[in-house]
Amino acid sequence: MANTACSHGHARVPGRAAAREVFAEQGWEAPVSAIARRAGIGMGSHYRRYPSKEQLAQRMRIVGMEQLIALVHTALAEENEPWAAFARFLRGAPSAQDLGTPLLPVLGGRLPATDEVDAAADQLRTAFDALVGNAHRAGVLRTDFTSADLPLLLEHLTPRLPVPGERAAALHLRYLDLVLRGLRTSAAGSPTALPGPAPDWAELRELWNAPAE
Repeated sequence: MANTACSHGHARVPGRAAAREVFAEQGWEAPVSAIARRAGIGMGSHYRRYPSKEQLAQRMRIVGMEQLIALVHTALAEENEPWAAFARFLRGAPSAQDLGTPLLPVLGGRLPATDEVDAAADQLRTAFDALVGNAHRAGVLRTDFTSADLPLLLEHLTPRLPVPGERAAALHLRYLDLVLRGLRTSAAGSPTALPGPAPDWAELRELWNAPAE
């Protein structure tokens, strides 16, 4: 069933998708009322599911990681070649993560790590290690690209663009293909080294989570 429009002209969308849209437009300071309005629900219904904005945001983080883990598992299971699995994952990830609404610029450093967040992050690292490791062992992925590069690459590939959704998707895929060509090794030899050191998973954790008190 198609989404219906809310009173302010936006289509009603599920709660977490509504939160992504509103956070992307208004930043972390966006009121919970704006999220509920975008989702087409009352404040009471919203608070029964997510008693605070922080709990909603934590759930968004976990669901986002779970979606990426599932995409990796599907790509590895259904593609026979490591490069095909790697490329399939990257092409599918922006859509699974609600194209054009990256979370790190809004949520990074604002929320503490919880046991559930840490568990999801560990599972994500395991999945990304397998995806990247397979491609490295097959000699099809440049060796200076690491599994910890993947989360930040996805953030860079999904900026909000002020164009209709179909055009935004087409532009994202265009530049994704350019990135994939730069990541793949070839018989011509190793590509030029990337500038600067690669991130590691400890650095990613510091980017996402509020400092421990």
